[in-house]
Order: sequence, then C-alpha cells, then structure tokens
Amino acid sequence: MITHATSPLPSEEEALSIPAYAVPASSPILGGKGSFPEDRLVATPTVTIVLPVRCQAVGTPGSHPSISIWMASLGRSPSWHWILKGLDVLVPSFPVSSRSSVTGIFPAQKSTGPADQPLRTLLKVKSPDPAQPCQIREQRPAAQGGVVSNEKAEPFVDAHPEGTDYNEHVEMELNVTEDDLLEAKELASQMSLEEVREMMFNVHKIHEKDPNFPLAIIEKIEAFLQNDDVFENPEKHETLIQEMKLEAALITGNSPYSEVRAVVDNHDDPTMPSSTIRAWVIGLLFSALLAFVNQLFSVRYPSITILANVAQLLAYPLGKLWEKALPDVGFTVFGSRISLNPGPFNRKEHMLITIMANVAYNIPYTNYIIWTQWLPQFFNMPYAANFGYQLLISLSTNFIGYGLAGLCRRFLVYPSYCVWPASLVTIAPNAAFHSDKNSTVDGPFRSVWNLSRQKFFYIAFAAMFVWFWFPNYIFTALSTFSWMTWIAPNNRNLATITGFNSGLGFNPWPTFDWNILLFDNTDPLMVPFFSTFNKFLGTLISGFVIIAVWYTNTYNTGYLPINSNKVYDHFGKLYNVSRAVNEHGLFDKEAYEAYSPPFLGAANTMIYMFFFAIYTATITYAILYHRHEIALGFKALIGSFRKNSDIEKDQVLDVHNRLMKVYPEVPEWWYLLTLIVAIALGCAGIAAWPTYTTVGVVFYGIILCLIFVVPVGIIKAMTGIEVTLNVLAEFIGGSWVEGNALAMNYFKSFGYVTCAHAVWFSNDLKLAHYVKIPPRHTFWAQMVATLVSTLVCLGVLKFQMTSIPGICTADAKFKMTCPGINTFFTASVLWGTVGPKKIWGAGGQYTETLLGFPLGVAVVLIFWGLGKAFPRWKWIRQIHPVAMMYGALVWAPYNMSFVWPSVPIAYFSWVYLKSRFLGFWSKYNFVLSAAFSCGIAISGIIMFFGLQWQDIEVDWWGNSVVSEGCEGLACRLKTLADGEYFGPRIGDFH
Repeated sequence: MITHATSPLPSEEEALSIPAYAVPASSPILGGKGSFPEDRLVATPTVTIVLPVRCQAVGTPGSHPSISIWMASLGRSPSWHWILKGLDVLVPSFPVSSRSSVTGIFPAQKSTGPADQPLRTLLKVKSPDPAQPCQIREQRPAAQGGVVSNEKAEPFVDAHPEGTDYNEHVEMELNVTEDDLLEAKELASQMSLEEVREMMFNVHKIHEKDPNFPLAIIEKIEAFLQNDDVFENPEKHETLIQEMKLEAALITGNSPYSEVRAVVDNHDDPTMPSSTIRAWVIGLLFSALLAFVNQLFSVRYPSITILANVAQLLAYPLGKLWEKALPDVGFTVFGSRISLNPGPFNRKEHMLITIMANVAYNIPYTNYIIWTQWLPQFFNMPYAANFGYQLLISLSTNFIGYGLAGLCRRFLVYPSYCVWPASLVTIAPNAAFHSDKNSTVDGPFRSVWNLSRQKFFYIAFAAMFVWFWFPNYIFTALSTFSWMTWIAPNNRNLATITGFNSGLGFNPWPTFDWNILLFDNTDPLMVPFFSTFNKFLGTLISGFVIIAVWYTNTYNTGYLPINSNKVYDHFGKLYNVSRAVNEHGLFDKEAYEAYSPPFLGAANTMIYMFFFAIYTATITYAILYHRHEIALGFKALIGSFRKNSDIEKDQVLDVHNRLMKVYPEVPEWWYLLTLIVAIALGCAGIAAWPTYTTVGVVFYGIILCLIFVVPVGIIKAMTGIEVTLNVLAEFIGGSWVEGNALAMNYFKSFGYVTCAHAVWFSNDLKLAHYVKIPPRHTFWAQMVATLVSTLVCLGVLKFQMTSIPGICTADAKFKMTCPGINTFFTASVLWGTVGPKKIWGAGGQYTETLLGFPLGVAVVLIFWGLGKAFPRWKWIRQIHPVAMMYGALVWAPYNMSFVWPSVPIAYFSWVYLKSRFLGFWSKYNFVLSAAFSCGIAISGIIMFFGLQWQDIEVDWWGNSVVSEGCEGLACRLKTLADGEYFGPRIGDFH
C-alpha cells in the first residue's frame, strides 16, 4: 500500500538511503496534471526509485500521457536503476545533470492494470554527455512480489530518429507548453487517420517554405504522407501517427505557432461586450488627443509623436475608474441593453480602444502635399488652404486603405501563417492586464518565476522609464556609443567605418539605448530570429559594397559624406532646388543646366539599387513561395460574392477563424463601397481645384497598390518587415509626369500611402481577430476614429496656417520650422520636377543602379533553386531574400549600429529561451517588449514637455562628445579647392 507523507525533500545523503520514491497508480498526476514530489510518496519494495525526482504529467485514462522526470543534481556518477510503472530502465554511469530527462509514453489505462499485463511502451533517456549515450532496457513487470523480470519486452516500432526523446520532440520541436499539450491530446484522440492525412496534406502545402514553421515537423509530415505503410499498417507507426494527430490538433484547436499561443487565447466568450459606451468615449477621446498633439508638433524641430501604446497603457486605469465610479444605468435598443457601466472593464473593450488609437495617431500624409502647395516659399498655391479641398484629399487617401484592407482579409487576416508579430506585442499588455492566470514557470539559471504578467509589465516599464532618462537626456553618449571614435575623433577612416552619427556604425557595442533598436518600429523581442538575422546579413553585405563604392570614388561619392540621405550639388553642398525651378515651381531647363545635376552619397546610391531589387524580389518571392496561399485567397474572395458559397472548403481553418464565425462578418460590399467612395473623393479633390493633375493618378496609383498589397502584406505578416513603395512610386510617378511635382506627389500618395495604410489596417483587423472582437464593431471603430482623427488634424492644420506667424521659416515661433516639409519639398522637386530620367535615364549619373531590378529576381531564384535542390539544408529555409534585401535599405541615415545589437538579443530570446524555457518565454517575452516601448514613450513625453520644450539641457562631455571631430563633421574622402566642382562640366548635362 502506498501512503502520502509531507516531509521536506531529503538531503543528498538522505536521498541515497531512502528506500523508495514512486508514483502510485491512484496519484492525480496520472489522471490530470500535478507535480511530484511536492508530497512525499513512500512505496513498498515492489517499486524502487533511489533519487528524489520532480515529475510533471498530463493526460487522461485512455490517452497517451507524457511523464517527464528530472533527476536532481547530486554531484555523483553512479549507475541508477529506474523502475516506473513496470518499466525497467538502466541508465549507465554518467555525470547526473539537473536537466537530464527520462520520459515515458504509455496508455494510462494499461499502466493501472494488473501487474502481470505486458506493456508496449516507449521510454527514452537523453544523456547530457553525447559521448556517453544512455542505454535503455525495457522489461515486463513481475506477476507477484515486486520482483522485476529480466525478460525483454516486445520490441516497439518507433518512428522517431534514433536517440531522440518523444517529450523533447513534442515540447521543443512543436514548441508546446504543458497546457497546450494537454488540450491538443484531448482533441487528437477524436481524430481519425484519414482526417489527419487530409489535413497534413494541406498543411504541408501551406507551410513547406514557412520559416516560422519548424522544419522537423515538415520532415515528419513528409515521412507521414510519403510512407504508404503508415496507412496500411498503422499499428506499426503509432508514435508517428500520434505526433501527426497532435500537430493536427494544435492547428485546429490552437495556433501552430508558439508565439501566437503565448499571448492569444484560443477560447472566447461571445457574451463579453466590446462596443460599449465606455469603449467609444475613451477610444474617441484618445483618437482626438493623439491626432491633436501629433499634428501640432509634426512641424516642430524636434518633433514629438505619441504612439498608440501610450493610449493603450493609459486606457486601462481610465477604464477601471469608469468601472468603479459610474452607475449601471442604460436603455434597451432592438432587444440589446446599452449600459453606461456594463460591468468589469474587459480585454475586448481595451483592444477596441487601442485599435481606434492605432488608426488615429498617424496624421494624414496629404498634409505634406497641402503644406508644400500653400507655403509661399514653395509652390505658393493659396487654394490649398481651402478646407473643402483639404478634406476631400485627406479622406480619400485615408479611407482607400480601409477598402483594400477589407478586401484582403482572406490573404492577410484569416490565414494562420499570417502571424503579424507587431500584433502580438500589442496584445501582450492586454493579456497582462485582463488575465488572472498566473502559472509558475522555470526560467534560466535554475530560477523559478511566479511573477504575474501584470507585475512583470509594471516592473519592466518602471525600469525602462527611469533608464531612458540617461541615454535620451542626461548622458546621450550612451545612446550613440561610438566609443572608438572618441579615442581618435579626427581619424577619418575610423569614423567612416565605426562612427555612429555619420559613419557606417561597424561597432561591436554601439549603444545602451533600447530606443535605437526601434528605428523601424520593430524590436528583437517582437520579430522572429530569422527575420532579425536576415536583416543583419543584408546590412552587413551591403555595408562592404558601400565601403568599396566610397573608397573607389565611384559616382564621385568620395566628395560627399559616406552615409547621408541628403542630395548634393557638384560643389558638395546641399542641393538648392530653387536654382532649378522658376517662380511657379516648374522645371527651368536653363537654370538647371547652369547650376548642377543632383548627386547622392555612397550609401544613398546603393539604397536606390537595393530598393529596385526589393520590389522585384517581393513579387518573385510571393509567386514562388506563396502562390498556393494566394490562389486560395482569390478563390475565397470570389466565392464570398456568391450566395451560399462554401468559401472556406479548401482552407485549413485555425481555432480563431472558427471562433469568429459566431459573429456576423463585414460583407465585402461594405469595403468595396468604401473604396469606391474614397476614389470619388480623391478625384473630386483633384478635379475641382487647379492642381494641374489628371485624375488618372488616382487610378494608376491604386493599380500600383493592388499589385503589391498582398505580397507586401504577407511578408509583413510573417516577418514583421514592411516593404514600402515610396521609391517605386517616386520613380514611376516622376517618369510619367515629369516636370510636375504635384502630380508626382498625388501618384505617390495614392500608390505608396494607400498600400501602407492597407497593410497597417490589416494589422488592426488581425488584432481584432485574435481578441475576438466582432468584425462589425471593428469596422465602425476604425471608420469613426479615422474620421474624427482627420477632422481634428485638419482643424489643427488650419490653426497652424493662420495663427502661427512665420511658420516653416527659420524665425518661426516654438521652433515650428517644418524640417519634414522641407525634405518633402526637396524630394518633390528632384523626383517630380527634375525627374528620374535625368538621374537614371540614358546617360544619367546612376543608370547602372537599375540593375537592381533583375538582381532582385535573380537572388530569389537562386535561394529558391537551392531550396529545391537541397531540401534538407536547414539554413536555406531560414534565408529570407526579401528580409535580407530589407537590411540593405537601413543605410542613410541609419547604419549597422542600429541593426547589430538586435542579433544577440533576438538569439537569446527566440532561440535560447524559447527552445529551453518555453513557458518562461511565452509568459514574459512579448510583455517585456511592450513594457519597454511604453516606458520609452511615457518617459520621452515627460522629458520633451518638461525639459526640452523649455530648452533646458545638460551641458557636459557626455552630451557633447557625440558630435566631436569627424562624427560631427562627416569627413569626406576627397576635398575641393575654392571654385572647383566635380562631375560633368557645365554644358555637358541636360
């Protein structure tokens, strides 16, 4: 008989003398889940384990539970004799590790049967020393008296590779936690072999080239599908079939991606309210506030932008205050009660507020067009101050993005492979604030963590809030930690290669500032490691190309700073666009020929070549790697317009799709109507005022967006990397309407901006999809918040134009000097007025960089071909050519110092922690990312309004060393004497 005792764990000496430690058949560990030996279990001599162990198990009778036993580290090397539920396992002598594991897989109903019943089992032991592998001997239990028989058990047909561990396979390669595995097993037990076969066929089609999907599972699926004996003699392949059932259960019962399971709940309460008075009031309040502040300070230097995560953080205490302070009074409409206080402030309300803030904090892109039109020193078009004109073009560009995002739901929102890493970071605070679940997890360095996500968020937020004062204000050299240039500040070559401000930033330890890593709105905790590493690889390779271009003075780049995003004339000074246009802002050929062609620095020149490459690479990558998924999306989209069409018949639906079916979907015609109305508004704005632009720019711009929105969206959803169309829109628009900068700006707005909006809004739709907000609530929240934001921004714009004297001049009050508007005007004249043909056309200065277009196709084809030829090369699957080319675009003004620090952090998080401490990683990774971003945002706002707004600065070496020597001057390879200039002679360019 087995009895329980509650004495503490023994010491090392006591452990070796204890007669027995065992798991009884009646233990709740076998029936559910628990831990051992939190209670000490003393057994009769029939079962003997001579070590104190820690045991966790999941499963129910009739299923196949997995029991993991972790040996305590006793610092000795004896040969241990294990017996567990009738299994006799001999572990040879090796140094015992606290992470050496023994795993048993067996039917629970058999394990509790008669002692003389033979058990068909699989038990694997992983040695911590690869040179001394463990030996396993399986035996039958004795019929009577607890004497273990020496007769070997019947051989077990094992589909696992030799030396692997089943539990390790499930928990590490499938990346599942204990709770995930328990739920998956319950669902897997209900699946038939034929159901699993059909599902795995579709899964393999979709995820075969998916770098987020574990390669080991793809190989298992291939072994499963290609082996006919699995289906003819399933009893011989029980382990492989069980794995496939588990994987199928994970896909249908949850997300196949551990990063999604970490923060997204696979259950829903349809009765939980989301579109409440509370959510609308708080959401619209933040929409108006963010629009007001961001528009007001958008023309200031330095500017300030309040992001949506600030609203998300502040909305929680406001929602809780509303919950406590206001009464539950309301009224009934169409059978539904609308209450002022419907109960506890919940996660759906919170996320709806966040979505409103997400769409509201970005000011309308058309404001840049309006500023350059209206300002006397630019195009001087007084009609641009007309509110009707401003409203039409602003609403048009904002709402076209919604129409396209809605029509792209079946490509970018519904598929499970569209993870959207940024969404997971947004959801993490919600999971922290609105969940009472707090499980204990093992962490690195033998630590055990029971800190709740909410407390962890507050601690990380407070730490970053305090720390950010140092690199951002008190000791700014910590941010731009260019320590090598401080040693020799006037060393040109040293500053060129290692410099942070004006060099290429090849520095092993370049910063102590987390904000530096957020330069492209991602961080190493947010996006997968392969994404971070490919970006770094692209930056590294292109950096050596830039060095070669600069030091060989190719394209006369040696006369210019190596890593500047500015445009120069042949005197090496900033290009003065006013010397190439007439008083109406139109191209003046004679003035241009008497002045200078535009010149680009080495990094800026190469960026354009890689921009050209990434556009063709994006289309090629989508065709080669995602044609099946895109075809399914088109089939579903077409089917959605048909009555009673089974639009998802051929799609593998994850649990989130199934849960969302409870709610009425937004019909396609709502989004189509939004798109049509937005196009009409844009055409009216262009045609009703003297813009000297054809309405064709609206339609051609949308065509450009339609070509790229799905490929760009898929890449963004899977990697967190966004391919922007700004350069391509400038290139095509400037070539098409050469000499008309305003027309080029409109084309760029309807081509590049609407595509970017469609991708951003798709991210918000995925947020709502993950949190299970009814789609129609999301639709109206986005629409109304965007309308409010647009009206507020235009009101502030009107105030800026009429009430701030000298705005956008050097003498403007409150530093409203409009640096962004000046940059936008320069780009408008260069690519719209002067035009790309003079730069990249026949005989142009940079014609050779057009080789980027075929280069993009070639690079993708090379890696695709290698993947086909060598499908077992694991590293090929982790190479993402588009992400790699994206890394080549970070130059000018950014550099390697912004990219490299993310690599070791991403490796530690996404590879080390995730593979060894999945529970710890799942619980804290995205919460930490969100906490750091919020801490930086709140701290930055306080510093700006409290100190920097009043020009209160800390004047000392730690804040001035960053601009000394070549770091501040951007030293050049070659210099010009007074009166000299480089490049073609005057009269030789046209």
